[in-house]
Amino acid sequence: MLQKAAAEQMQSIAGIVKPEADEDEDDFAERQMQTPEEMLMHMDLGQHTEKEESELEKEVGKAMEEQKTSLEDTEVLDETAIITAGMTLTGDISAKGNVDILGKVKGKVELLGKLNVSGTIEGDSKAAEVFADGAHITGMIVAEGTVKIGQNSVVIGNVAASSAVIAGAVKGDIDVKGPVILDASAIVMGNIKSKSVQINNGAVIEGMCSQCYAEVNPTDFFNDLIAK
Repeated sequence: MLQKAAAEQMQSIAGIVKPEADEDEDDFAERQMQTPEEMLMHMDLGQHTEKEESELEKEVGKAMEEQKTSLEDTEVLDETAIITAGMTLTGDISAKGNVDILGKVKGKVELLGKLNVSGTIEGDSKAAEVFADGAHITGMIVAEGTVKIGQNSVVIGNVAASSAVIAGAVKGDIDVKGPVILDASAIVMGNIKSKSVQINNGAVIEGMCSQCYAEVNPTDFFNDLIAK
């Protein structure tokens, strides 16, 4: 801002310099040789500078306040809301804490905390962690951490998380950046992308398994062997 103000004053003095009434020829000639920057050094910019600094302080204060508000908005609250059994909620749910769903929700669920489901969800779900036990979920599940699909749970939709433990039934693709564990009672109809997969005896999979997030790339490994 100060540079802009200086530039504006430079433009105002960039014209023809005229001699002052009490100025002799030598002083006038010397002043004509000054650059606009040298002229600005002799000008009083104090009042304008204080104004610009005041505006800058206001802008910085505003930015800090916005950042503080943003952090407050993303703070996870240690609170748990409960949708009781027998209750049906139609509409989206958005919360900064945890939610336990024992009843039925027809809409999207988006939380900063944990989502525990033993009821029914008809819509996409997003939370820090998702635990389903005896649940019926129709919609995509996205978790920053772990997704656990317990026995007697049915999920019709894709699953994305950092890690996953599946003991129920999932009809959809599973995309996990870390490990996936399929328990003996797991039934998966869809492709699995993960860093590693543990398939316990009895688990059923209809789809492709790819450890695309593993540290070792099989294609590169065998290409290197052939090259040798």
